[in-house]
Amino acid sequence: MWRLSWVVAGLGSLAIALLVFAGTPSAQSPTSQTVSPTSPQPQQSLPLQYKTYTLAHSVVHTLLIPAQSSFVVVPALSESVDTLDSFAKQYGAIAVLNGGFFDPTNQKSTSYVILEGKLAADPKLNERLVNNPDLSPYLSQIFNRTEFRRYQCGSTFRYDIAPHNAPLPANCQLIDALGGGPRLLPELTAQPEGFVDTVNGEVIRDPLGSNQPNARTAIALTQTGDVLWVMVAQKSESPTDSGMTFTELIAFLKTLGIEQAMNLDGGSSSSFYYKGKTWYGKVGTEGDPVQRPVKSVLLVLPKESDRPTAP
Repeated sequence: MWRLSWVVAGLGSLAIALLVFAGTPSAQSPTSQTVSPTSPQPQQSLPLQYKTYTLAHSVVHTLLIPAQSSFVVVPALSESVDTLDSFAKQYGAIAVLNGGFFDPTNQKSTSYVILEGKLAADPKLNERLVNNPDLSPYLSQIFNRTEFRRYQCGSTFRYDIAPHNAPLPANCQLIDALGGGPRLLPELTAQPEGFVDTVNGEVIRDPLGSNQPNARTAIALTQTGDVLWVMVAQKSESPTDSGMTFTELIAFLKTLGIEQAMNLDGGSSSSFYYKGKTWYGKVGTEGDPVQRPVKSVLLVLPKESDRPTAP
């Protein structure tokens, strides 16, 4: 039995806790739609739900952002790299999750970021990426990796998880997007996205260590249109063999009833900020948390607040 601790963040005088997922495995629901609608004028605003799951080899931090809430999930980008705490202070964010991949040497993004309909980060402009001979066979796959999207379709805003080159739904505009990958659910697409390659059954490329336990970050969509953040933290007493593999992460997400999910930058980048406190996913050999500034993040903001723009 997993030990579950949770905190429900209320909005104003409203304190309604909607327990949409549990800490024990449950039966899976029928197939959900890829695009999850959110109501522009919810009749009843629901609170954020922060939970932790203490498992045998990891501690998992989750945040549920109900579709019917007063909050919105949007990406943000640093001109160089920054801590989650700095992102939170800059934008007045209630919660921050580390985002897409980047090159720590030149501090340029290797994932697409779109802010308010404008391309803010283009991996094709990262010379260390495009000029790397080891990556040249995979560039077309790298440039079409999975991304988290926010559309405006008339007066309605919707979230989606889709490949970068996927067409938009009819009568919708792409407002924001944050690239990462690979897609985890409904199926793992590590090989089509250029994260994994094999020759004669032997793995010759796996930069994310998909079959090794590590700190992980993911984002998911529920059948009811809610957004779920997930950060898997290693245990300080087991720095070399704790965390989750992709297979374990997928299995955990399924116990929560999730059917649409994607991976974000993990390992040393995995970090999760909520209401003034930051948790780090990776631990060093001595068991101390690894605190790494990142290039891009996802924010939880009040719907009426100002939106991030390109730095």
